[in-house]
Amino acid sequence: MEPAARKKRILSAIVESYVKTGEPVGSKTLISEAGLKVSSATVRNDMADLTERGYLVQPHTSAGRVPTQRGYRFYVDNALTVKPVSEQGRMYISETLAQGADSPENVLQNAANLLTRLTDCIAFATTPNGEESRVRKISFVPTGAHSAMAVLIASNGVIKTKLFRCEFLITPEILTVFDNALNEVFAGVRLSAINRPFIQTAAAGFGDLSLLLPSALIAVKDASDLAREVSVYHSGLGLLAGDAQGDRILTFLQNRHDVAATLERLPLDTAVTIGRENSRVELAYSAVVSARYRIDNSPAGVLAVVGPLRMDYAKMLAVLDCAGSCVSELLNEMIDV
Repeated sequence: MEPAARKKRILSAIVESYVKTGEPVGSKTLISEAGLKVSSATVRNDMADLTERGYLVQPHTSAGRVPTQRGYRFYVDNALTVKPVSEQGRMYISETLAQGADSPENVLQNAANLLTRLTDCIAFATTPNGEESRVRKISFVPTGAHSAMAVLIASNGVIKTKLFRCEFLITPEILTVFDNALNEVFAGVRLSAINRPFIQTAAAGFGDLSLLLPSALIAVKDASDLAREVSVYHSGLGLLAGDAQGDRILTFLQNRHDVAATLERLPLDTAVTIGRENSRVELAYSAVVSARYRIDNSPAGVLAVVGPLRMDYAKMLAVLDCAGSCVSELLNEMIDV
């Protein structure tokens, strides 16, 4: 075996052994586990070279080696083999996500909960950024004699609702009028354009009908504002209890705006960001594995797990990829109305 190939195999074996046991890996363990047909001295020399180049570190003089962040990065990029989730596993993920999935919010919260159960890591799911999204459809649902709910479906898959009241009796016929009139004006409009001046201009164009619409128009604007915001759903924050750096990380992870901004900067494909590659100092000693679910075949919100550098990256990538695919299917079915 060529020296470069042997060192790659040694590094891979050290990563996999350390992920499994949490113990520094020595040359004797490597020879037996990696099946290397070379002497212990050769393995030690290769380990020393990998250490000098920053891929490994020796915690103590007499100890074996453990991977560095650079070592994990090389392993993920060059040696990792990811096997897709089994058909049985995919069915379990799909059926679990579908339970109680009566809204996109519930789907995403279910996804975060399931990811924590499957990975023993903190998990997040976000709605897509709505700044560039457009109104796909508006509908109205009666909730009382004088109240109704405006339902806004955005092109990014987000569904937001807002209750409103009217002085007059709300009938199905009136709501049908609202539905037809507002969809004609709002369908295809960018959410960020729906502000008070837009609402005032729209109201002026409805003529006599505008006398009935103020509450409904305001409800649509409020729903649009909600749809533009990135919502963050999480699970597993309790896993930080007892962690030496847990309080600092927890403070960051509980800040919705900071977490949303961090997750939005992650790659559009299923990916791993390791330690200092993350944009926050609080995650300098953590790994983030992420995937994007897709709406209308375009990358949308983020699914992610946050855990220690010593994680089973192959398993995490397979689970995130499968979960992202299942969430995509559920949400696209939900908004295909």
